[in-house]
Amino acid sequence: MTINDPKVIAELEALYPQYEQALVTNDVEKLVEMFWAGRQVMRFGVTENLYGPAELEAFRKARPAANLARAVKRLDIVSFGSDFASITLEFERASAKGPVRGRQSQVWVRLPEGWRIVQAHVSLLPA
Repeated sequence: MTINDPKVIAELEALYPQYEQALVTNDVEKLVEMFWAGRQVMRFGVTENLYGPAELEAFRKARPAANLARAVKRLDIVSFGSDFASITLEFERASAKGPVRGRQSQVWVRLPEGWRIVQAHVSLLPA
């Protein structure tokens, strides 16, 4: 098995900015598309645990679209073979109380329909 195949890393380096753009512009359709549609898909957020595509989509549609901008401070991609990878990042977001720091991890799998996020986790760091 090849770890960090440059071709796979390049694919995800090109794909991840699409996710980030969809996230900060609240492009719900694109965000839903980028997650796997399988019933085992999950996303653990700062205040929510989401299981299955219906819960993920409902969360995205109900989420306020304000103050979503963030600065990615570190982004790492690791691939295992040609069809499995993880993307982790640290981010910072402005708030009325000062900067908020957080982290995100995603598991990406190449499926017949293309690369999809099958698991995600977002958490905030203490001030």
